[in-house]
Amino acid sequence: MFSKALLLASTVSSLALPPPNVNLQALLSTPLTIIRDDPSATPLTKQTQKSSDDDDDDPLPVILWHGLGDASNAAGLKDTADLIEEVHPGTYVHLITATSLPDDRSASFFGNVTEQIDTVCQALLNDPILSTAPAVDAVGFSQGGQFLRGYIERCNNPPVRSLLTFGSQHNGISAFERCKSATDFVCHAANALLKSSTVWSHYVQSHLVPAQYYRDSDDYENYLNYSNFLADVNNERPHKNETYKKNLASLENFVMVMFEDDQTVIPKESGWFAQVNTTSGNVTGLREWEIYTEDWIGLRALDEKGGLQFETVKGEHMRLREKDLKRLFAEYFGAERKKFGSEKVNKVYGVDEMKIDLR
Repeated sequence: MFSKALLLASTVSSLALPPPNVNLQALLSTPLTIIRDDPSATPLTKQTQKSSDDDDDDPLPVILWHGLGDASNAAGLKDTADLIEEVHPGTYVHLITATSLPDDRSASFFGNVTEQIDTVCQALLNDPILSTAPAVDAVGFSQGGQFLRGYIERCNNPPVRSLLTFGSQHNGISAFERCKSATDFVCHAANALLKSSTVWSHYVQSHLVPAQYYRDSDDYENYLNYSNFLADVNNERPHKNETYKKNLASLENFVMVMFEDDQTVIPKESGWFAQVNTTSGNVTGLREWEIYTEDWIGLRALDEKGGLQFETVKGEHMRLREKDLKRLFAEYFGAERKKFGSEKVNKVYGVDEMKIDLR
């Protein structure tokens, strides 16, 4: 058993629940899986890889931040980097790690998110290619999405042009995941941790990564007072950080992708920044609550200039179809002088977009 699972075990014992007999990492691991296109489908060709806007202009570098239970050297992340380079040949892709590589996966579970973002800010600034680029594009998978948003709000150097997030928890989680059975003690213990007052302790808020983006509408005051990460980057506290708002509004594109059949992120609508009442389950779309109407972090300004996009893709959490990734990479990444808003990319890939209107 991984030793840091003792963090969960010690809390569980105070809740009079059975101690976990399985690694917390095993419970919550949802590594990225790319579902390859049908071999009979028309392959991506050099002719369709670039639009006229890309001619004689190198593609911007791309940074990727993986999700909970994944690692920067995992197969899914490497496959994603290959797809980006396939769509935009010559792209420099940087796979983010918040710590040294052997501990990268562990750091997605255990660590201080604020300190991890500081580490990433410094690492990107020191990268000889990224630091000299006019801008970069960014992909965040699951929790990596809100962490990249934290990077943009807090430092944004090098600056991000297009941010794509997949199944991210922009408005937090209210549970780790749905437990498969009443006897799944590890799952129930993990969720009990979030529902207990222990989740707001300094120790948990500075050591257990998912707890730092836990948000319960029925426990909002404690969330505002003690959340180590999410309440800050969402600018929900009375004092608003104007730099956060300015930096996020500076994006050209913020594309939030939600998985249609997501059973891991609770609530899945958090991927679209929607607010879900913990008790009733009622969903308040982004454009209907204060973070947007009062423009706490620049989302309204971004939307008004046409830079805020809502997308859905078929499938479960972190199971992505190759054609969806190619379409999005073609549409939002590429040359520095790229013009956005073209309809021709969707026709090239023949993607059937599905929209769920929570706005």
